[in-house]
Amino acid sequence: MATPLRASRSSGTSTAGRTVSPVLAILICTVVTVMEGYSLIVYGSVIPLLLSDKSLALTPSAAGLVGSVIYAGMLIGALVSGVIGDRIGRQPVLLVGMGLFILGFVATGFAGSVATLGLARLLSGLGVGGAISTALALARNHAPRGRAGLVINITMAGIPLGGALTAAISLYVLPHWGWRPMFFIGAALTLVIFAVVLLVRLEDRSAFASSAAHARTDRRTADRTGQRTDAPADKASQPQSGPQPHPHPRPLSELFHGRGRLLALLIAAVAIPNMFTWFGLNVWLTAAMTSLHYPLTSALLFSLVLTAGAVVGSMIAAPLADRFGLNRVTLITSVLTLAGLIGIVAGAHYLPLLLVFVALMGAGGHTTENLLNASASDLFPASIRGTVLGWTNGMSYVGAIGPIAGGLVIGSHFGAYGVFVLFGVSACVVVVAVAAFTAVVRRRPTPAAVAQAGPGTHTGPGTPSPTPAH
Repeated sequence: MATPLRASRSSGTSTAGRTVSPVLAILICTVVTVMEGYSLIVYGSVIPLLLSDKSLALTPSAAGLVGSVIYAGMLIGALVSGVIGDRIGRQPVLLVGMGLFILGFVATGFAGSVATLGLARLLSGLGVGGAISTALALARNHAPRGRAGLVINITMAGIPLGGALTAAISLYVLPHWGWRPMFFIGAALTLVIFAVVLLVRLEDRSAFASSAAHARTDRRTADRTGQRTDAPADKASQPQSGPQPHPHPRPLSELFHGRGRLLALLIAAVAIPNMFTWFGLNVWLTAAMTSLHYPLTSALLFSLVLTAGAVVGSMIAAPLADRFGLNRVTLITSVLTLAGLIGIVAGAHYLPLLLVFVALMGAGGHTTENLLNASASDLFPASIRGTVLGWTNGMSYVGAIGPIAGGLVIGSHFGAYGVFVLFGVSACVVVVAVAAFTAVVRRRPTPAAVAQAGPGTHTGPGTPSPTPAH
C-alpha cells in the first residue's frame, strides 16, 4: 500500500508548500481534470452564440476548424509535458499547463476575430493536453498498490464532470450575459485550483534533484576530460545485477527501447480508433438521432445517457480491473462499445432499449481509454510514467478526426445509420487491437518487469509485470 506522506515543510529543490496525503493529492488532480473538462466542453456550448456574434463573422465551417484546433494543441502538450515532467518534475509542468489554459480562457473571452479565437483555443489545447497527462501521472503515483485502475478512472471522471459543470453554468449565464463570461468564469475557477497546486507539494522532488545533480557533475567531468561519463569504461566496472538508475533520464529512448517499442505502437493502435469513436459519438449522437426522427428532447436524452454511461461505467469497471486484471476488463469494455453500436445499426426502436445501447457505448468508449492509461502506466518503469501517459493521451487526441469523418458521412447519402456503421467499424478495430495488446503483454516481459528485475535476471514470457514503485 502507498504510505501517506506526513505534512512537512518543503526544502531544497522541493516545490514550495506542504506535502499532502495521497487521497488529497488524487482529489486535487481530479479537480484539475474537472476544469480541463470545462475547457474542452465550453466551446461546444457557446457555438450558437458565436455564430450569431456579428463582430466575429464566424461561419459554421470556421467554427468547426476552430473547434478542432484545441486537439492539435492537446496532442503537442501531452507529448511534450510527459517528457519534460519525467526529467524535471511533474508538479512544475502541471502548473505551467494550468497557466496556459488559464491564459487560453482569458484570450478566448477577449477574442475579436476568428484568427484570435483559433489561437486562443490552440493555447488552451497546449495547456489542457499537458495538464491532463501530468495530473494523471501524479495521481497514479499516489495510487495504493493494486488500485491503479480505480485511481485513473476517478481522476479521468473529472472530464465528464467538467462537461456537466459547463452545462449547469451555461444554463444561467448564456441567456443573460452571452458567451464571453463563460470563459472568464473558467479562468477564475482554474485560478483557484492553480493557487492550491502552487501552495502544496504533490510529489517528492528529491529524485529529480539527485538526477539533475548527477547530470551537472557528469557534464563538468566531461568538459574537463573530453570523455562521455555515461559510457562504460570497461565491462568489469559495470554492475552485474540489480536495477541501476540512469543519471541522464531519456524518457523517449526508454519508452521505445526493446519491447517497449511494440507496446507503444499497440497502445497507439488502441487509443486512436477508440477515441475516434468516442469523440465522434459525442459530437454526432444527438444530430444522428434527430435525423432518425427522434424529437430533440429524446436526442438530448441520448447525449446525457452517453455521458452518464461513461461515468458510471468507469466507476464499475475500475474495481473489477484491479481485481481481475486491467487488460481483461479493457477487452470487455471495448466489446461494450461495439455491442451498443450493433444494437443501434440493427434497427432497435424501443426507447428504453436504445438508451441501454447508448449507455453501453458511453461505458465502453470512455472506460477503455481510462483502463488503457492505467495499464500503460504499469507496463513501463515509474521513472518515465509521465512520458508514457503523454504518449497514450497524445495518441488518443489523434482520434479527434472522428467528428470530422462523422460530419462527412452524415452529410452524405449514408446519413445517420452511416455514422453508426463508421464508428462500429472503428470500434471493431479497437477490439482487435486490445486483444493483440493483451496477448503481447501476457506472453512477453514488459519494460517495467525488466527494469525491476535488473540486468542478469531472467524474465521469461510468464513473468508477471509488477506494479512499479510509487
